[in-house]
Amino acid sequence: MTSIFVFVSGAAVLIYSADKLVGYLVGAASRLLIPVFLLAVIFTGIEFDDVALGVALNLDDLKGVALGLVFGTAVSFSGIVLALAIIIKPTKITLPRDYLAIFAVAPLLMIVITLTSPIGIPQSVILLALFVLFLVYIAVREHQRSAPTFQSPEVYEHVAAGATDTDPSESGPDGGIGTKVRQLPYAQQRGLSGWANIGLAVLALVGIIIGAQTTSMGTEGILHDYHLDGTVFGATIATIVLTGEDIVLTVQPFRNRVPLIGIGNVIGSLVFSVTAKLGIIVLAGGSIVAGAGVLEWHLPALIVMTAVAAWVLSTGDLRRWHGWLLLALYIVYWVISFTVFGTVPIED
Repeated sequence: MTSIFVFVSGAAVLIYSADKLVGYLVGAASRLLIPVFLLAVIFTGIEFDDVALGVALNLDDLKGVALGLVFGTAVSFSGIVLALAIIIKPTKITLPRDYLAIFAVAPLLMIVITLTSPIGIPQSVILLALFVLFLVYIAVREHQRSAPTFQSPEVYEHVAAGATDTDPSESGPDGGIGTKVRQLPYAQQRGLSGWANIGLAVLALVGIIIGAQTTSMGTEGILHDYHLDGTVFGATIATIVLTGEDIVLTVQPFRNRVPLIGIGNVIGSLVFSVTAKLGIIVLAGGSIVAGAGVLEWHLPALIVMTAVAAWVLSTGDLRRWHGWLLLALYIVYWVISFTVFGTVPIED
């Protein structure tokens, strides 16, 4: 029973902290006039817990597992995280075309990287530089736009006038202005100073990391205490838990009428996974050789899955069947990975 308690406690901390983080990002964006999409990419896209796990695996000479961590989570951002968010809360959005292009093209970088295997220090430095370039590009483009992503003048006029907003079904090009007046999401956080929200967002991020690690400990305990098959458990409960942080950070914004924070998490996490995450893992733990299965199956699957997700986002009208399509593609990916290649694409 102790392992179940640890598991549930960690999940509760994870969900609570993720919800708070989303609110503080909205508050910081509204008070500091910083594009919330940029904050979402920085605070939710950089996955500190995944990096720590990947480095540990690489240092323990589990290099194949560490590389699998990169590909497994990258595929899950579209096939599980975005899919569930759309299924739970279909919505309308307008995302800049250049962001969609970056999202769709990012996995193609892995073709060059894996073909030059083993992946060593030179490739790692290039990958880290590319992620920094991505952040700089997002920052510059957001501040250059007359109406940065989810930062239109109308939204801030409403904030200053007393916190009213519209129903998402009536949303405009930035996801916010329509005809039905409602309370702005996260009104309390919007009342705090911008830097107070930034500080609280950092604390919420720490809570997310603690919750994720605690949940993982509970998972290990359940496997040991109840003698469950690791593959079966990992393919069901553990898969959801190990992607739980990203699921919450994407679903909660969708549910609270700020979907672009969730989309920022998906895009930022995907770009981070195929660039800086792999780069840090290699720099800290040594070079990694990409096996034949990566080039023959996992990389093509990642490219196709991301391309489909980019097409879904480009429609601007995220419908429930889009989510079911992405989830079905992920299930096919999992089944083929397990039956043909003998590996389950999750953080085992």
